[in-house]
Amino acid sequence: MFCVSCISIFSAQTNGQYEDNFLLKQIMWYFVGTVVLVATMIFDLEQLRKLSWYFYGFGNFLLVLLIFTPERFAPTINGAKSWFVVPGAGSLQPSEIVKVCLILVLSNVIVSHNSKIFDKTIKSDLLLILKMLGFTMVPIMLVMMQPDLGTSLVMLAIFAFMLLMSGVAWRLLVLLYSSVALIGFGLILMIIKIPEFVEGTLGVKEYQLGRIYSWLDPENYEGPEAYQLNKALLAIGSGKIYGKGYQDGSVYLPENHTDFIIGNIGEEFGFLGISIVLTLFFLLIYRIIRIALEIDDPFGSFICAGVIAMITFHVFQNVGMAIGLVPITGIPLPFISYGGSSLLGSMFAMGLVFNVKFRTRKYMFSAND
Repeated sequence: MFCVSCISIFSAQTNGQYEDNFLLKQIMWYFVGTVVLVATMIFDLEQLRKLSWYFYGFGNFLLVLLIFTPERFAPTINGAKSWFVVPGAGSLQPSEIVKVCLILVLSNVIVSHNSKIFDKTIKSDLLLILKMLGFTMVPIMLVMMQPDLGTSLVMLAIFAFMLLMSGVAWRLLVLLYSSVALIGFGLILMIIKIPEFVEGTLGVKEYQLGRIYSWLDPENYEGPEAYQLNKALLAIGSGKIYGKGYQDGSVYLPENHTDFIIGNIGEEFGFLGISIVLTLFFLLIYRIIRIALEIDDPFGSFICAGVIAMITFHVFQNVGMAIGLVPITGIPLPFISYGGSSLLGSMFAMGLVFNVKFRTRKYMFSAND
């Protein structure tokens, strides 16, 4: 994925759209991310359980600090105040790190709860749901104040999948997920029928409504969100099966090195190139699933479940928004899109997975209990 990222970013920056050397910065962030990955493997799982509260608390502290930081050090970009300015390195988005901290603390909450409950009841399951929901909603509310809907959706996906794996009764899960689906469907209907109420009363931003409208009718909606989606569809469609060739792309696609890098890959390498990228992600997710099933430590298994949810949702949302399957939310493609914060968060998550794998590995000549 490092090679795919570098090749795609280099092509995007040499088409005259950008002046910055994003490739050099991406390589630098990959190096820093590797350091983070190795550092994460220093701690054993019991230490990570204890540290999860500190990671979670520090991450939320950064989100609160971001709200009160002056524009000079935390500028509003594309309508969202989500980044700290890092001199010499660009910017840092705390919410990308907080997602991984949320995985850690939810894993701890589930394991601690299940270890104390020997006779599972509806009451105990409801208690676990409330605990997990409480820890999830704190960073979501802070992120929505920026506002950043995409990251909030990732956190909700992490919560939903880890709750699914937590052992809560299926009837409660069906009731909960059905309620959320109905609320989401109702909200979309309200956006279509009474957008003034949604924007004025519910606080939904105009550009967020534009993303919904461009998703529902990209050909007739005249907002900038539809322009970006139509350009992505044109780029991917013009690549056909084998693509136009490396650096032979001709479609002007905004953000083709970050959130819409899959459009650049589709135009230059075609359906075949996108298929290879998706296969790499499938193999990665499959391997993490194998690790989660092979180990005996429940804390490690839940960490793997959270990382699976995070990566899967990122890939689905990023590729889906580029082909009009889901609304645009500004979510990067893990390990491939340019972005130091996203890469650090992804490498932090993979460091946890590697930690789980090597701390719980079974050796051929180890003594049997």
